[in-house]
Parts: sequence; structure tokens; C-alpha cells
Amino acid sequence: MPDPNSVSWQMHADPTMWIAGIASLYLQALHPEAVAGVVQNSNFQADPLGRLKRTADFVDLGVYGTDEEIATAAARVRATHRNLRGVVDGRTFRVDEPELLLWVHCSEVSCFETVLDRAGYGLSDRQKDLYYAEQRSAAALVGLHPDEVPGSRREMAEYFDRMRPVLHRTTDSDVIYDFLHGPPVQGRLRHGLPVYRVLVGHLAYSVLPDWALELHGRKPYAHADLWLRMMRRAALLVPGKIRRLAPPGHLRRAIERHGRHVTPSKARLP
Repeated sequence: MPDPNSVSWQMHADPTMWIAGIASLYLQALHPEAVAGVVQNSNFQADPLGRLKRTADFVDLGVYGTDEEIATAAARVRATHRNLRGVVDGRTFRVDEPELLLWVHCSEVSCFETVLDRAGYGLSDRQKDLYYAEQRSAAALVGLHPDEVPGSRREMAEYFDRMRPVLHRTTDSDVIYDFLHGPPVQGRLRHGLPVYRVLVGHLAYSVLPDWALELHGRKPYAHADLWLRMMRRAALLVPGKIRRLAPPGHLRRAIERHGRHVTPSKARLP
């Protein structure tokens, strides 16, 4: 059940989550089977904004949606994954294998926490551990057992240490790298691609862990954390009421349901 007193409720409202979300896609792409499952089954090239919006929608819904909305969305995602298959090196696999679901979950929540931390959000070590523990409920939505999901910074670091031998750059990871640097958008949106590539696409790449940057093999920005903090400060100049008008809008509706007292604020962090 969504909890207005949780770390997740406060943290996921920060505008830096958009950068963190894109960073997580770069990280996910380093798992050969996880990325093959996306490339072989998704229409992200034909509908780039739709793919990104659906991912953001599901993440936000898990924090700000109603119990009924969350249950419906989770059932839909599990049913979709159940029917998808991928092939790597001649081996056919299901995209909902627990190991792959766990990799996607850990890539997401790790990037959410570490990127916001580097942007200056300012969680304490205790709050970071609380966040990982809270996000076990998000892992359960896609079919994982919460007890088998890292629930602290230490457990998450140990998980990535175990995964490192599995990860490497592939043709599919290059596809995702190119896509995230320049989604094939149409119409007027094409004119904004150069700005997006500099301020979002490559910045999100540049804030990956050093070992992930080494695997991808491209040079990051030299002062990525400085750029990230500047981007966050600029975004926070936009009033929260206006920021919450942007889709998917789950936080705005949550505030309408519960009242203004649940509006995210770092002062309300547990």
C-alpha cells in the first residue's frame, strides 16, 4: 500500500528521477539476456516516447497509485512478460525468469538512489537503506519474492559484485546506447534532440557506476556530478504544482485523494 510517510513517496517526486530512470536503462542493457529480451520484443524504436512513458508510469504508479490501480497494472505486466521469449547464443529464455526480473529491479532502484544522491538530494545512510527495503514491494509487483531482493545498500553492493562476471557490452547494448542518446522522434520533437542528447542522454550515461562506464566503453562527461546538480537546481525552480502537471500525473492525483498534507517534502522524510 502506498505510504505518504515513506522515503519512496518523498524521493520519487524529485525531478532528477527522470535522469536516474534513463541511467537505469543504460545499466540494464549490460545484461546480455535482459537487453536481448527488450530488443527482440519491444517496439521502442517505433514508439520511443511511449516506451519511456510506460516505464515511468509503472514506477510512479507503484509509489503513488491506489491499491486497485497497482494490482491491475502489476497483473497486466506479469501477464505480458509471461508470454515473451528471447534468444541469446541459441538459448531460448523467458523474459520473466527471476534472475532477469531481479536484474531490472536492482538496476532501477540502485540508479534512483545513487543518481539522486549525486545530484544533491541528501538522504542519510539510514534513509537509503529504508528506501531499498521499501522498494522490495515494487519487486513483488513483477513476481519476485521480497525476501530474495536486496533490501539495503550493503546487500545491493553485494548483488552487483556477484553480477559483474555476467555483464558485458553487446550489439544489443549498443542499440540501447544509441537509442537513449537519440530516440527516433518525429515532428517538432526532432528539433530538441541536440539539447536532449547533451543535457539528458549523455548526462544520464555519465552518472553510471565507473565499472558500468568501463563496460559500455564510451567516455562520460568529466564533471557529470556538477552538471547533474545544476540540472536539478534548474528543475526545482519550476513550481511543484507545474511539475506535477506533467504525465503520468500519479502524484498529482494522490495529493488530490489524500490532501495537500501528503505533498512530498524532504522535511517529511522518515
